Amino acid sequence: MSPNERAKGVHDELFPNSASTVAVTDPELIEIFDNFAFDETLAKSRLDARVRLMVQLASLIACGALAEYKVMLGAALGIGMTPVETKEILYQAVPYVGMGRVFDFIGATNEILTSRGVELPLEGQSSTTPETRAEKGRAVQELVAGTERVQAMYDGAASDECHFQRFLSANCFGDYLTRRGVALCVRELLTFAMLVSLGGADAQVRGHVAGNLNVGNVRQQLLDVITVLIPYIGYPRALNALAAVNEVAKA
Repeated sequence: MSPNERAKGVHDELFPNSASTVAVTDPELIEIFDNFAFDETLAKSRLDARVRLMVQLASLIACGALAEYKVMLGAALGIGMTPVETKEILYQAVPYVGMGRVFDFIGATNEILTSRGVELPLEGQSSTTPETRAEKGRAVQELVAGTERVQAMYDGAASDECHFQRFLSANCFGDYLTRRGVALCVRELLTFAMLVSLGGADAQVRGHVAGNLNVGNVRQQLLDVITVLIPYIGYPRALNALAAVNEVAKA
């Protein structure tokens, strides 16, 4: 038993000269998985390979799937994802899944990059200063969530909760979403992928379905992201994400 020809071709392109040890011990599972992940789902997604692998890497960080992340990172770098894009996925994960989960991925990424001759640290991508992060962050936040929505969040915050809104503007958006290296529309796809993969973040998923639409992404792109994540996150989280898309982004 072996994956079909299309699945094998995609697998060989992503992982040249690489044989899975699981294929030796569990050939039936690999046949099923590879045919689904590298044929069926790709046939239903219009994402180009680079963006597809970027959202899958973001998802694997949110899932805490370090071993699979390292394999997929090698594939992504092989098809043209840049070291800067690699680092920006990691940095953007911090406000959404937390440094506690991201820390080990940073170390693994550094090892892979240096093994490929990349000199670290990379050129900085920050576009704010301590003095401008709040203002610039809120401006990006308003692009994503809408000016009225952001103002309503500030106006509706209790006096002992106002700092959460300031943190969102200055830290989540100001420190991270204003960074160079990845376009805002792609960053929103990454955020959507992370929140979907976390599970238990349904309100935030719905918010970032709207955010994707606000920055120019369309419903089909969100469906494409869900489609290519199914093999890695499973059906419950994928179907929850589909429900959010159908609720917010009507066909």
